[in-house]
Amino acid sequence: MIKTPAMSSVPDSCCFQTNILEKVKTHFNLTHLRRKNTALEKCILASKENRRISLLTTRASKREQDCKLVHVKDQNQKDWIHFVGVGGCGLSALALLAVKQGFEVSGSDIKWSSFMDGLQRAGVRLHVGHSMLNIQRQNGSRFPNAIVVSSAIPQDNVEILHAKSNGIPVYKRDYWLAKLTENHKLIAVAGTHGKSTTAGLLAYVLKAMGDYLKAVVGAHVPQFPEGNIIWGDGQHFVLEADEYDGCFLGLLPYIAVITNMEWEHVDFFQDEEAVETFYRRFLKRIRKGGHLIICGDNLGAYSLLDYTREGSKLQHESSTMPVPGSDLDGYSITTYGISSTNEWHASSIRPNSQGGSDYVLCHRGQPLAEISLQIPGVHNVLNSIAVIATVMVLFHNQRQIHELIDSLKLHLLDFIGLSRRFEMIGNIHGCHIYDDYAHHPTEVYAVLQAAHQRFPLKRLLVVFQPHTYSRLAALKDDFAAALSYADHVVVTAVYSVREEGSWNVCGKDLATSIIGPPSEYIPSLDDVVDKLAIEISKDPLRQIVILTLGGGDINTVGPKLLHDLHKRLTA
Repeated sequence: MIKTPAMSSVPDSCCFQTNILEKVKTHFNLTHLRRKNTALEKCILASKENRRISLLTTRASKREQDCKLVHVKDQNQKDWIHFVGVGGCGLSALALLAVKQGFEVSGSDIKWSSFMDGLQRAGVRLHVGHSMLNIQRQNGSRFPNAIVVSSAIPQDNVEILHAKSNGIPVYKRDYWLAKLTENHKLIAVAGTHGKSTTAGLLAYVLKAMGDYLKAVVGAHVPQFPEGNIIWGDGQHFVLEADEYDGCFLGLLPYIAVITNMEWEHVDFFQDEEAVETFYRRFLKRIRKGGHLIICGDNLGAYSLLDYTREGSKLQHESSTMPVPGSDLDGYSITTYGISSTNEWHASSIRPNSQGGSDYVLCHRGQPLAEISLQIPGVHNVLNSIAVIATVMVLFHNQRQIHELIDSLKLHLLDFIGLSRRFEMIGNIHGCHIYDDYAHHPTEVYAVLQAAHQRFPLKRLLVVFQPHTYSRLAALKDDFAAALSYADHVVVTAVYSVREEGSWNVCGKDLATSIIGPPSEYIPSLDDVVDKLAIEISKDPLRQIVILTLGGGDINTVGPKLLHDLHKRLTA
């Protein structure tokens, strides 16, 4: 095992090994750390100068041979990085990037996830379950050069404790991301909702326009060959910037995009004021001469600007103006939204024949172009305008605005969306099955509106799996209000992660609080599949949309239901 003689003290009691972070930062050709052995050199020197002394000659020869063996091993052996919690969307992307950087990569998680399929194909050594054995090899003589840990992993994890006891540096995801991106022109996409789609769409559009960017998105993007990353050799780095656990506070973005802001991650943020505090700190990380692109329609996001309102009008002459309050000096601001008070905004939004939306793109009140999207919902109109505003900031000095708009129109239309974002699972007869990651009331409302937009005449049955007890306890009434826009609601048991102790709330409480549509509580996902299959089979031609929602394993319901219906209806 290679031990590091000097490690600096950092927050979260993590040890940092400078040379490994430098390798992450540059990502270029890696060479194994070689350490001089002064005693060995003296022995070798002594053996050359005293060849007549047989004892010294024998010892020197043996140690010289050992040195040669170690030297050959070091030349051929890559640095080894181990990721704890590798099955999650965020850490799986970093593990894949580490493969691209030339590291030997391994990872572990409590259960297999779809993200691990791609890692396995990339040659990552994967472990289901956490164990000391996952981070040691060669009879305990070799350990990883570094451990990278997901925010969801507790500090008493056996692999973390074993690593620290053996002097292995342990990095939290935020510090790893900071080093990974600090030498790039970072475009950090943040926000309570929509950051995955916005980051994915932005990265897709930039790549389609010929930019050799790097990108990390916290969801699978079907149009990315490698799932949730792009690995180019250019300076631009598009990153989905997560506020949970303060992860985005180590970043130094050139452009920061904020899609919206409200209370979320209630297990970490006590209230919306705490969320706002973190976002204000994030804005202070924007580089000198950088840019903030922010949704002016969202009250939470707009409150970050500290401007006053008179009615609904902004109290400044332009939507783009310097902000002197940044710790790294000034940056510029661009607002976007549906309202015409924003610099970039949409008008005449309407459904199109592809199931998405058409709208007129306007700049400072002047119509510029017709934009068409395949992805449905007003929330995706907003996401697309954020992308347009960002591209304009990046390239307005290099290309004519109409040239940029023509390119954007083409690539925005080609984007098919992200996995688990109104994702079609399949259909049979009159039944259409979709799945979405929505696990916050605002997201639930947005996806239900998108479903009604695409299927205005079909009955909408929602199966909702609450994600964490803390979120359900804090936002139960808001969930009930959002779910009331369905025609029928099934609520399952809570999918709980990161939480301990007992909670005085459950899925049944939510089901009974929904006013309007019929609602019922079915704890087991398998029982949900059985009941829906039986009901749909009674009238297979009835036009119905089944929409599964939640951040847990609710996404297994759609494929199982489709399989069951095929067996029942095509036998």
